[in-house]
Amino acid sequence: MSFIDTHAHVYLPEFDTGRDQMLKIAREEGIVKVFMPAVDSSTHNVMIRSEEESAGICFSMMGLHPCSVKPNYTDELKMVTTHFENRSFIAVGEIGLDFYWDLTFTEQQYKAFHEQIELALHFDIPIVIHSRNSIDECIKVVTEHQQGKLKGVFHCFSGDLEQAKQIIDLNFYLGIGGVVTFKNSGLDRIMKEIELKNVVLETDAPYLAPVPFRGKRNECSYIKYIAAKLAGIKEMGVDEVGNITTANAEKLFRL
Repeated sequence: MSFIDTHAHVYLPEFDTGRDQMLKIAREEGIVKVFMPAVDSSTHNVMIRSEEESAGICFSMMGLHPCSVKPNYTDELKMVTTHFENRSFIAVGEIGLDFYWDLTFTEQQYKAFHEQIELALHFDIPIVIHSRNSIDECIKVVTEHQQGKLKGVFHCFSGDLEQAKQIIDLNFYLGIGGVVTFKNSGLDRIMKEIELKNVVLETDAPYLAPVPFRGKRNECSYIKYIAAKLAGIKEMGVDEVGNITTANAEKLFRL
């Protein structure tokens, strides 16, 4: 049984103590790869360093997180482009829209989103979308760019069934994490209607730890609790969940 954690911020300060041990346990639990989404220039170098220190396990994305879109966002995007000119990355991410915390830079978030999608199309790699309080808006943006080549995942999907179907129709995957284990999230009912061929697994570590660790630091090895929940919902074995979702990630990220 193997898993790929398609979204984990293992380079953040929350893992400065025990990072190596956390990744060791993850490997022992069958996590064969961990994909690290970028945030902004304040963490790009430490993310890449973490990748170098855990070569073959951790793989970096590159992009500008919507919550980091500020007045200097054009400078940040130039740095993102420079990184792509210097080396390859597995995806452009995480990018998108966040209308939960602050609407001050809504216009700039849209511009950054559009520009980074074009970057992904240029390099022919996936995008990993952050869509907090903005799923419909992100679907609309992806629709504008989708001419058959754009691919990616809606990270931390927590929308409704209709939104899930729209995302799948766009040839995108649903990133399913710890939220599916939350008692009142309703995501379990939606996943009952969704085929696993449209799903990749993620932890979003150190955030959104699944039950029974909710509220604590999330870790990559906890992906087994997400898989177990999906196995119960779909009435299949955990091994089968792992095999299907790992194959999906390998296909999407061209491993």
